[in-house]
Amino acid sequence: MTEAEICTQLKAQFGEAVGGLSETKGDRFVVVKGEKIVEICMFLKTTAGLEFDYCQDITAIDWPARKVIEVVFHLYSLVHRHGIVLKVETDRESASMATVESVWKAATWLEREIYDLFGVNFVGHSDLRRILLPDDWVGHPLRKDYQEAGGYHGIGNERPDPLVQLSKVTDEKRKAIAAAAAVAAAAAAAAAATTATTTEPGTATATTTATTTTTATTAATTAAPATTATPVVADSKLEGKG
Repeated sequence: MTEAEICTQLKAQFGEAVGGLSETKGDRFVVVKGEKIVEICMFLKTTAGLEFDYCQDITAIDWPARKVIEVVFHLYSLVHRHGIVLKVETDRESASMATVESVWKAATWLEREIYDLFGVNFVGHSDLRRILLPDDWVGHPLRKDYQEAGGYHGIGNERPDPLVQLSKVTDEKRKAIAAAAAVAAAAAAAAAATTATTTEPGTATATTTATTTTTATTAATTAAPATTATPVVADSKLEGKG
């Protein structure tokens, strides 16, 4: 069954106590009157074809500007595989509505959580007390105007801004990377200088060897004609004596 069909059945049964189906892109919902919430929930659970046997969740939304707190019911039928979301608007200054734990026992814990964190009073609840915070805790932390009191019996509850902490860690990592890069660059420069110093004597030796070789070659070239001329003179003398 679709959400629209479920909404139509609710409106046929409860009239003006049931609003229209929302046109939101997310989960579509139906706003219902708080004084009819128990009857509506029982109808959804017990009517053939609807049979909402599973209360998935009950939560709340604080709207300070509208001066209301919305109590939101997420309901599902395991039999028919369909669901619906109901909303009840209650006055923010004196948030109160009837409990639905007589319809779904799971509501006992869910309503206690809303009472604890939003301050909604569920009339007729069998054990309405805080479930997450100590009984003497002041205020309801999920209300948007909630101010932390600075601690609880000497235990601090003021926390640093996580974005500031993340920025600090990021800056430290960047500095460490830059320092490591500087050390690596210095080591590379030192290695290059050492290599250049070691190579220079060898270069000088090679130059000296080349110069010596050139000098020897020149000397040899200069001396060669004298060696060749000596036999020629001897031959001339022989020819004169003859």
